[in-house]
Amino acid sequence: MDYKVTKSETEWRELLGPQKYSILRQAGTERPFTGALLDEKRPGTYACGACGAPLFKSDTKFESGSGWPSFWAAIDPDAVQLVTDRTFGMVRTEIRCAACGSHLGHLFDDAYQTPTGDRYCMNSASLSFQPE
Repeated sequence: MDYKVTKSETEWRELLGPQKYSILRQAGTERPFTGALLDEKRPGTYACGACGAPLFKSDTKFESGSGWPSFWAAIDPDAVQLVTDRTFGMVRTEIRCAACGSHLGHLFDDAYQTPTGDRYCMNSASLSFQPE
């Protein structure tokens, strides 16, 4: 897929640093309950930690108990790319930034307490937060 924001893997590695590069460009996962944005409660916008594209609004964030920041809807359906992930012997839906293709987390349909039933389960390191 062609993305609006493109860089070489060397450029991404230099820009992001080791932890963010591992998560955003190599589909890594941070340990649960360790992310800096897990307990963020202020109003604002969550953006891609690689390219800065807006992804989620704070009013769709909810406490899922999973240990990762969770949202029930993207800011715009076209802001994220959903990809079938068959790693680790499971079938899941990977979430990528539609602007740069960076890995953000996974989508689950187990959030019955939300308006959509969806849980966009994100790595804190894959996001940046911009308060209102």
